[in-house]
Formats: sequence, C-alpha cells, structure tokens
Amino acid sequence: MTQATTAHPAPSHPGILVGLKAEAQLIRGVFPHAAIAASGATREGARREANRLAACGVDCLLSFGLAAGLDPALPPGAIVIPSAVKAWGNTWACDPTLRHILGGDQQGTVNGPLLHSDDVVLQAQHKADLFASTHCAALDMESGFLARAAHDAGLPFAVLRVVCDPATRSLPPVTACVLSPDGGLKIGLLLRSLLRHPAQISGLMTLGRDAGLARKAMLHFLHTQATRPVFRQFATGRTQG
Repeated sequence: MTQATTAHPAPSHPGILVGLKAEAQLIRGVFPHAAIAASGATREGARREANRLAACGVDCLLSFGLAAGLDPALPPGAIVIPSAVKAWGNTWACDPTLRHILGGDQQGTVNGPLLHSDDVVLQAQHKADLFASTHCAALDMESGFLARAAHDAGLPFAVLRVVCDPATRSLPPVTACVLSPDGGLKIGLLLRSLLRHPAQISGLMTLGRDAGLARKAMLHFLHTQATRPVFRQFATGRTQG
C-alpha cells in the first residue's frame, strides 16, 4: 500500500530521529533549534522516539544517520535522500519540498527508495536478496517508524542518510548486539565476543573505517548544503517569506 504526501506550509521546526548519540551530536551542529531524539539503535526506541517527536509540536519529521547499502553500486559515503520509505508492506512517499531543501536534487545524491528493517542485516547475501525483492537503495532501522508516525500525525517527512556498510560486505556478528540503549557500546559484551571469535576484529576495523568515510561524506555534504539559502534558512528555523 502506498501512502501519498499532501501539500504542507513551508516547514521550519523539524523533529529529527537518529540511531546513535554520535549522529545526534553531528546533526545538532547543523540544526541547533531542532528537536532531536536517538533510538539507541533499538526497535522499541525507534518506535517510541518517532511517536514522541511527532507529538512534540514540530512541523515536519526527518530521519538522519547511517544506512546499510543494498544497491551494490553504492560505496561507503553515498548520500541517500530517498523518494519513499518502504516498511511492513507500506510505501510512504517522502515530502518533495523537504527533499529539495535537504538537497535531494543535488548531483550525486541517491534518490531510490529506502527500506526499513526491524533487525540488523549482517550478511551480504541477505542484502542482495532484499535489493532483488525491493529495489531499495539502502536500509536503516529508524525511518519506517518515523514515516509511520509522520503519516499518523499528518506531518511531512524526509530522510537524509549516508551509506556506511556497502551491500557487498558482511558485518561481524558482534555488530548486532553491542549497542546499548543510549547509543553507546556494551564494552564487556564486545570484549567477550572478540575473545571467543577474534576473527571478527578485522571486520570491526573495516566497519570503523567505513563509518569514518561515511561521517566525513555527511559532514562535507551538510557543509555544502549550508551554502544554499533554502537549506540554511530551514536549518536555523527560518523560511523564506
């Protein structure tokens, strides 16, 4: 089922959902007056915080942070501003005005749909299967909840994500269980897992490198967009008259 967008006044007070504290800190520097919430990279946290943002008086919702690549052509650092979010059999269209403000029509951005997953997708083969069945460019664990909350609240929404782990790379199993609800690391669990399965270390090092590339790409993109008046006015809480 496809959910269409409707016309809205120009937004100026976004609520932004991220997965991790580090993502919240990054986007806070660009959107100093936005309401920002972190899911802690958990299903329940994403559902709760998306609903809380939708009810806190904002006039639009944004999903921001890292994503897993599904399209094998996308490297770490690819900027995804999707046309729609697919989740639980629904397709929610992203608001075209917000996508324009964020830079969705800028050269090099990826505009294909984004897939929501309730669980971490670790295996490259699983990513390949999802790409074949959905034709989505990337995947994350927050945008489906945000899209549903926006639809239920009658708010426009959009997504700004950067690919971290590419479609062709599997993640070490420990990746799925070491994030704490506040977005930090469960250090004890991480160390125990690495002691039992030290082969995961190289995979974590590669993931760390990819995350660094993704962060640099996102910072560069945001700084570039900040030179555009429409983005700058939106980010600072003002819109053009």
